[in-house]
Amino acid sequence: MTTVLLSEDDAAGGPGSDVELGPLLLRQGLGDARDILRVYSPAPTAAFSRRDTLRPGYERAASAVRHLGFDPVVRPQGGSLAAYHRGSVVVDHVHRAEQKSLDPVERFQRFAGLHAEMLIGLGVDARIGPVPGEYCPGEYSINAGGMKIVGSAQRVTRDGWLFSTVIQVSGTTQLRDVHTAAYRELGYDFDPATVGSLEDVVPGLTVERVTEAVRAAYDLPGPAVSSRPGASLRSHGPTARPPD
Repeated sequence: MTTVLLSEDDAAGGPGSDVELGPLLLRQGLGDARDILRVYSPAPTAAFSRRDTLRPGYERAASAVRHLGFDPVVRPQGGSLAAYHRGSVVVDHVHRAEQKSLDPVERFQRFAGLHAEMLIGLGVDARIGPVPGEYCPGEYSINAGGMKIVGSAQRVTRDGWLFSTVIQVSGTTQLRDVHTAAYRELGYDFDPATVGSLEDVVPGLTVERVTEAVRAAYDLPGPAVSSRPGASLRSHGPTARPPD
């Protein structure tokens, strides 16, 4: 079995393609790869959950984010809206395995630990746990300076699991505006002051630097490959084993 890091051209299809590719790879796989990772900075995206679409204000929320330049999409995993953009780093990790793997809670714990340790290495006072009033609240969010800076969600199927993480690196004002507009229409409790990014707590951190840190945390030094038809599939060789 191999571990594969997908190239940036696999994030070129826009927000709709971004949220579809992870579940597709979970279902169909890619060659003999057991672990497939995408690390990318997306176009402005407002990723609603299926639960959000049942709220009376969903259509108004979708219109509000569109007005602010974010494409509304519906993702299969996650509890409520999370927005991200070119100042974010998204990690989609697909693990294909039919056998029973970690309990979902334990998986949240392990990935939170991995990402918090990575951020501490970048000089961030990263702490695991939610802050009151945060968007898409989760027990294993990561915060710094009273602001949510990392969120995660997962989907488990008979084929394995998809674990998605969003690291907010820069662009706090834009993120705060879009979350405020959408959560107002959805009717969720939300404190705009909890929206933040790494740049707020460690000035000078860039998407490129964080992307490098993510690749190092997963021990993925090799060249990326494409999932597009006709692309060759190459192994990156032995890697540090991520959580099952």
